[in-house]
Amino acid sequence: QVQLVESGGGLVQAGGSLRLSCAASGNTFDINFMGWYRQAPGKQREVVGTISESGRTYYVDSVKGRFTISRDNAKNTVYLQMNSLKPGDTAVYYCSAHIILKGEVYWGQGTQVTVSS
Repeated sequence: QVQLVESGGGLVQAGGSLRLSCAASGNTFDINFMGWYRQAPGKQREVVGTISESGRTYYVDSVKGRFTISRDNAKNTVYLQMNSLKPGDTAVYYCSAHIILKGEVYWGQGTQVTVSS
């Protein structure tokens, strides 16, 4: 089992920045990669980006150049730095942990990010 606790959401004006954190606990040594997803009202959950054990990152095109995922292995924490935020980034953001061999995916509780125009 893996537990994920997110923090850092809030209300920000367009053009502003926020940093989300996701602290993992439990069987963290089994995690292959972690991700950030978001879900806007009336829309499906979509991937924002992922980071592997080795630190390799992937970003969806809409956030490339604006968002950065990083990790602190000593703290078992993953971060999502969001810059140049747009109203279209408004959503509930979820952290995820993926264990490939076991086919398991764990989710955080979600944190609201609201960008005003």
